[in-house]
Amino acid sequence: MKLLYIDGCVSQRGTASRTRRLADAFFDSLRETCPAAQVETVSLESLDIRPFLPAALDRRDALARAGDFGGAAFDLARQFRQADKIVVAAPFWDLSFPALLRVYIEHISVCGLCYHYESDGCHGDCRASRLLFLTTGGDFERPESLGVLYWKQLCAMFGIPRFDYVFAGGLDVDPAQVPSILADACERARALGRVF
Repeated sequence: MKLLYIDGCVSQRGTASRTRRLADAFFDSLRETCPAAQVETVSLESLDIRPFLPAALDRRDALARAGDFGGAAFDLARQFRQADKIVVAAPFWDLSFPALLRVYIEHISVCGLCYHYESDGCHGDCRASRLLFLTTGGDFERPESLGVLYWKQLCAMFGIPRFDYVFAGGLDVDPAQVPSILADACERARALGRVF
């Protein structure tokens, strides 16, 4: 299994990141259950990517129209497309997730590579059978939590049939509850690691 880990654990807490704790719980469990899994990590903080402006989009679109997906402009999209399974970890910021993750999504959302259009709409071209989104937030999870809904809809666009998530919410509401909220979320992440 070739698993792509998109590490968007941007945090002022550094190594004490609450989202990273979820990811660590998942991967500890995954390694116990599936020690042969090949995990490729993309650390968003180490990428040199920027939001697309019209000129860069025009260049990329011209290459895509020509079917020329071999260049560096498509490295992230090719990597995403070829993964068997995908894990994304990012905190719940400003009702979705950090802007750096949104910029990454711009770079993987390549028509003709990760998805295409037919007369009945969009069809995904990614290999992954499953995507897991791990997130933590100061407020409680709500049915309209955009970070979760966004990744669920991206899975549909990319043709990824199974979407799972763990949301550890309410972490800034009552500091006394943080250990139990995180412990419960980490256990849910570990349970997914055992079957992922």
